[in-house]
Amino acid sequence: MQRSTNKLEVSPLGRAGSLPRALFLFFVIGSLVLSAQNGVPSTATIKVDVNLVVLHVAVRARGGAFVTDLPRDAFHLFEDGKPQHIRLFESGDVPVTMGLIVDSSGSMRRKRHDVIAAALALVRASNPQDELFVVNFNDRVSLGLPANELFSAKIPELEESLSTAPATGRTALYDAVETGLAHLKKGTRDKKVLVVISDGGDNASHETLARVLQDAERSNVIIYTIGLLDQESADQRPGILKRMARITGGEAFFPGQTSQLVEICQAIAADIRHQYTIGYLSSNQNLDDTWRTIKVTVTPPHGEKLHVRTRDGYRASPPGQSSPSPENP
Repeated sequence: MQRSTNKLEVSPLGRAGSLPRALFLFFVIGSLVLSAQNGVPSTATIKVDVNLVVLHVAVRARGGAFVTDLPRDAFHLFEDGKPQHIRLFESGDVPVTMGLIVDSSGSMRRKRHDVIAAALALVRASNPQDELFVVNFNDRVSLGLPANELFSAKIPELEESLSTAPATGRTALYDAVETGLAHLKKGTRDKKVLVVISDGGDNASHETLARVLQDAERSNVIIYTIGLLDQESADQRPGILKRMARITGGEAFFPGQTSQLVEICQAIAADIRHQYTIGYLSSNQNLDDTWRTIKVTVTPPHGEKLHVRTRDGYRASPPGQSSPSPENP
């Protein structure tokens, strides 16, 4: 059988990188059918817009082991309580675009060595085809890689990126996360991840928490947070770190000591590499800037109890609109 050389392009309905509501996929089968029916040459480019909500779903057994061999029909998907038809289903390790958002404020000075070691452990445990970048932040936010290099997977370059920022000053966490969300849009991988290492406090940002949560809700980004809490700090806010992770389908970790950081980062890398990708077309096509709750359940083949984790939901916003408040129910 001769293979078709048809190309499929995206025709964006919303701003680049803005989420589940505007992640566009292209179906080769549809292209082939149109070509055959309309006499389109095999080199033609056919544009197909599909407003697909895409979820990344982690499934674990009772003991914590990943469950990666479930069929499509084991999954059941609900939006605002209404069943949805799964249109996209994939499993297995796929490369990601990932940002390491690392607190380098004065309160992190004694923890700096362990933080860098843990971040590098995450890199080593990641897919070799991942696109990685570093955001360092204290009073100011800076990208760790050179200006002419958007991403890297090279250990020496990333280590230097993590080590260059001095541990001093105050904490601009919200600015740093917003910078990470923006930089992810420059990546070429469909799956996007941020790993935030901080105490959750913020006393120097220009961005607001409301804006950051809003953009996280509108993105297709998974955020993992690692909270390095200090009983003597009045600024730390672990609840913020939990919320960033929960609304995006990630996880929040709060180690009792920094020696646990390497193990946590390795666990995050494993979680990223053992997820299902599920997509659906929402039965509610109104882009009315409302918060849509999402629930995914699994019927296990042998009746065992499984833990399923994905994002809480998404905000169905018209293209280009920015709501004044991201607060969801």
